[in-house]
Amino acid sequence: MKALVYTATKQTEYRDEPEPQPENGEALVRIEAVGICGSDMHAWHGHDPRRVPPLILGHEACGTVLEGSNPGTRVVLNPLITCGLCRYCVEGRSNLCPSRDLIGMRRPGAFGERIAIPENNLIAVPDGMDPAHAALTEPCATAWHALALAARAAWRPLAESRALVIGGGSVGLLGALILKTWGAAEVRLAETNALRRETATAAGLDAFDPIAEPAVPAGFDLVLDAVGMVATRRAATQTVAPGGVVAHVGLQEPAGDFDARSVTLSEITFVGVYTYTETDLRASLAALQDGRLGSLNWIDQRPLAEGGRAFEDLDAGRSSAAKVILRP
Repeated sequence: MKALVYTATKQTEYRDEPEPQPENGEALVRIEAVGICGSDMHAWHGHDPRRVPPLILGHEACGTVLEGSNPGTRVVLNPLITCGLCRYCVEGRSNLCPSRDLIGMRRPGAFGERIAIPENNLIAVPDGMDPAHAALTEPCATAWHALALAARAAWRPLAESRALVIGGGSVGLLGALILKTWGAAEVRLAETNALRRETATAAGLDAFDPIAEPAVPAGFDLVLDAVGMVATRRAATQTVAPGGVVAHVGLQEPAGDFDARSVTLSEITFVGVYTYTETDLRASLAALQDGRLGSLNWIDQRPLAEGGRAFEDLDAGRSSAAKVILRP
């Protein structure tokens, strides 16, 4: 089959790869649409020691089952492969499974024509849904999970809360749209890329440039950091209100300074967020399908064969899209 393979730092190759061979309990899925995630970019930059080239990246995918219990079924992939037996899996928090794995990390991902994946990791797609929209389920579920945890930790309900989202990629953009859907009193989105700000504004969001507007009024009850850099963590802790909540999703810079004193003195709740549960995936798929999150016309669709150029455009900030979707 053809696949886009991460071969070295800032290098990919569209080439022939061996056909996936499903094991017992696995299905063979033909990929119809797959998104480029920030973690894929992180690997492409050579910053993720868990993703060792040569490797087929990609985990935000929709496709059709070719072999397995339900051939012909269109599905979204749950890329998290877990044991199903540990305390966390049994409690419904499988994203914390100690033995979890992820397609596109240690095993081949979805930047190929086909993939083998456990049948338990397949979620049926509603009839007639655009596969490119269905492929947004994974990043949407990441934002959904983060905001659900943040709302649980918040002192006041969302309807009384001012919210700031840092980062206008798919997780940030979807997070802001979810906050509006959930009834947050105010939602602002900080994004340094002018093209992405235009995209967010066109989606009906209050987007601004945090560099041109550095004196953003503080006092946000909830801050979603969808970037995860030293600068964005600093901005999050400086703009959140005393007693507020910071939901930290992004992983661009894992190390760096952290103002624990300010967080402590202001009783700020800092919530680390990792991926999602299957419940989050199913809820996100439904919200994407029924139009609650808008038209979703802010995606950029390209052939898988042109994926290498897509990585380069994203790296250079030339793409206005919050999400680039590759189509095999």
